[in-house]
Amino acid sequence: MSAAGVLSFAQQGWEQVLAKVKWSVVYLDAACAESLHWSCGSSRLLEAVQGPACSLREFEPGAIGGGAEQPRAVFVLSCLLKGRTVDTLRDIVRRSHFQYCVVVTAVSHAVHLTANHVPAAAAAELEGQQPVFEQLEEKLCEWMGNVNYTAEVLYVPLLLAPAAPHLAFTPAFATLFPLLPGDVHVLNSARQDKRKLSSLGEVDAAALTPELLLHIRCLVSGLSSLCEHLGVREECFAVGSLSRVIATDLANYAPAKNRKKTATGRASVVFVDRTLDLTGAVGHHGDNLVEKIISVLPQLPGHSNDVMVNMAELTAVQATEENQNVIAPGCLAQSNDTSAKALWEALLNTKHKEAVMEVRRHLVEAASRENLPIKMSMGRVTPGQLMSYIQLFKNNLKALTNHCGLLQLGMATVETLKHPQTAKWDNFLAFERLLLQSLGDSTMAVVLNQMLPMIKSPSQRTSEDYSPEELLILLIYIYSVTGEFTLDNDLRAAEERVKTALAQVFSEESRLSPLLQKITGCDSAINLTFPKSQNAVNDVFTSLQEIARARTLMRQFKSVYVPGNHTHQASYKPLLKQVVEEIFNPEKPDPVDIEHTSSGLTDLLKTGFSMFMKVSRPHPSDHPLLILFVVGGVTISEAKMVKDLVASLKPGTQVMVLSTRLLKPLNIPELLFATDRLHPDLGF
Repeated sequence: MSAAGVLSFAQQGWEQVLAKVKWSVVYLDAACAESLHWSCGSSRLLEAVQGPACSLREFEPGAIGGGAEQPRAVFVLSCLLKGRTVDTLRDIVRRSHFQYCVVVTAVSHAVHLTANHVPAAAAAELEGQQPVFEQLEEKLCEWMGNVNYTAEVLYVPLLLAPAAPHLAFTPAFATLFPLLPGDVHVLNSARQDKRKLSSLGEVDAAALTPELLLHIRCLVSGLSSLCEHLGVREECFAVGSLSRVIATDLANYAPAKNRKKTATGRASVVFVDRTLDLTGAVGHHGDNLVEKIISVLPQLPGHSNDVMVNMAELTAVQATEENQNVIAPGCLAQSNDTSAKALWEALLNTKHKEAVMEVRRHLVEAASRENLPIKMSMGRVTPGQLMSYIQLFKNNLKALTNHCGLLQLGMATVETLKHPQTAKWDNFLAFERLLLQSLGDSTMAVVLNQMLPMIKSPSQRTSEDYSPEELLILLIYIYSVTGEFTLDNDLRAAEERVKTALAQVFSEESRLSPLLQKITGCDSAINLTFPKSQNAVNDVFTSLQEIARARTLMRQFKSVYVPGNHTHQASYKPLLKQVVEEIFNPEKPDPVDIEHTSSGLTDLLKTGFSMFMKVSRPHPSDHPLLILFVVGGVTISEAKMVKDLVASLKPGTQVMVLSTRLLKPLNIPELLFATDRLHPDLGF
């Protein structure tokens, strides 16, 4: 097990793909493109392709086919080879001149059997055979127009986008989000002849929608391959209802039985539901430069974990509206640049002030190596100072090429420091701190009444005031940190006042953001009437009340709020911190809310015997590797906190933080108010 386990796993997968792409047209879907972006970069893929007439293309229904001079194609797909995905594949192949087709899927053949409703017993008998892939190979030859042409379909676990040796994301599962109490009603509506679920505590695999269950199985397939790469047998644990379903599925994943028997290493995999603590996801407590960069810069199109950096300042192109798409944007992922990668990892692991100084140091050293006329200045680092160093590289093509990755991170820093949203970060932080103090002395109704003056119509708002999206972020913070409460008359009245003010603001917006379109169901501000806006806000508050009840079933992790006393101010204690502290509690008590998921009869017998005999139950601190998987996203600050905490509580234990996506505050309302949480689009 190397410290760079997630990176070597991702790179090993891409090496298998690169071995297939020579002289080929390569089609990638968005999730695989993002995995490539963080694992080894598109430049590695282009080097492997070699041919001048070949290109990388997005896998989509309207994709250009291959011409007469392009006989080879490789399709790299993150999803099941079924339904619309196969239709798109067929259409591209039919309008091309391919004689050799390779299809790489990031979903194992075992999951394809499940998707095609092959019973588990029948699937077990097919071990070593791949009938679903073989059938598609025959179809590919048919679509190419000659059964003697070559087609190959193979599984490569392109699951991860590794951001650092200890941190990785799963782009294909960026929209996977845990259940809320209200989802139980939706699940019950499909259980007409079965016993109704009374709470999230009763949700198991059988209760989920077929699409969500299959989506989870695709994730489990990739995680099992990761454990195989690491050479470990995993012990699975869960905190939260959806995490319990995922952990149980991984613990009992049939294709992994032989792997587990021969594995020499051991690991604990702990899944945690994001919904149990949304405070950390929408809060601004994190004193980290990368977190601010992710929050204020626009998202890189097609990506869920990277941003666009405007590089026009390093060119002679004039900054006009018609030129804005002429220069390709920079980004944060620098997988092939050793110097930039070192800076990136330093930024992940340092506080804001130290990170900015680290950017300056790297720029100064790079300029010195290129003999550029640098003027040294000490003291506080300013955006102007950093920009003056970056401008030194402007007309020097060799220097630009040598330090391209570093300059992208430098420009990202400058843009963020100058961005008006960065100044607002401190306003958010001040409100959050004030809220934490108020909660100890005031009721929820008083807190909501304090928020009323902050809700302003577009005509009254200045750049320092909160937009509708930012107001939603503050409300999520309030309801998540407060936790379960009694809805009395005062609180009902306060909620109604906030609802009316918010509905008025929504209906007066001249342009609806994508989030407001999603919440209101209106694609244009013209169509958003006040009654429609009221209905949308009522739904928002239903979700907010569910957020407050998210920890109801917890016995130990019931609160993330620590009241103040004579010596300490009230504070927020992240759920992930509580989980890690409990895992490495030196007294090693049986975890209360960290639930072990059994993998068959042996584990069940162990658990049963432990009630009346001295049989030690599996404990998440038993093994030298801890994989913490946050279902629903994680922030940079949280990943750093987990890494630092494990190092201080149990030195020598290796920790990997995995999650469905990298979070910024705005992502949470987008995920929370998504209507397809229980019915993910699997492409068929």
